[in-house]
Amino acid sequence: MYEGQLKYEGKAKRVYGTDTPGVVRIDFKDDATAFNAQKRGVIEGKGAINNAITAHLYPLLAEAGVPNHFLEQISATEQLVREVSIIPVEVIVRNTAAGSFAARLGLEEGLPLAAPVIEYCYKSDELGDPLVSDSTPIAMGWASARELAELNSLALAANSFLLGFFSARDLQLVDIKFEFGRLPDGTILLADEISPDTCRLWDADSGERLDKDRFRRDLGGVEDAYRTILKRVTS
Repeated sequence: MYEGQLKYEGKAKRVYGTDTPGVVRIDFKDDATAFNAQKRGVIEGKGAINNAITAHLYPLLAEAGVPNHFLEQISATEQLVREVSIIPVEVIVRNTAAGSFAARLGLEEGLPLAAPVIEYCYKSDELGDPLVSDSTPIAMGWASARELAELNSLALAANSFLLGFFSARDLQLVDIKFEFGRLPDGTILLADEISPDTCRLWDADSGERLDKDRFRRDLGGVEDAYRTILKRVTS
């Protein structure tokens, strides 16, 4: 069932076909990139950690009313998911000022936001995933107005659930990037992964960064930070 040709290889994952229609196999890699792949490296064990975190969180999100493509974890670095056509719009939800958002607005990192901020990026490695307005996906035909509203609703619902989940484990969810895909019948599902690669997570007490910013900013202790997140998520 799990055999199949390579369908796609991205910066962090490989996607293979299976002999089950509508099901693909994802293999998580240890490769790490930052600044639109201008910085590259390897985080030992990252693939297995991100696979385990995603496999733990996606069933909980489904129970919380956020449908997603996850089916089952089949090995340390692999999982089976529903095959979807990825919508080329990354939906970023920000709870605290950090990263490019803080830099653009001249804000101090760590400033709490009065309400979650939704931003959109066009999913394009060649163009560096540029920030776009909420009218651009509709104008370009990437998503209809109804679909964009659904992306917003699902992203906010997932963010709300994860805020509470992480808080209970002494983690602050600073921001998170979501990707979505369509089934052949048009149903929209949360796709990709949820991990320290796709969200900023800080220790709630010390403010220590426990995500890919440790790699981006050469802070050291990257592997230990990822293992800390895995331990808290699954404990």
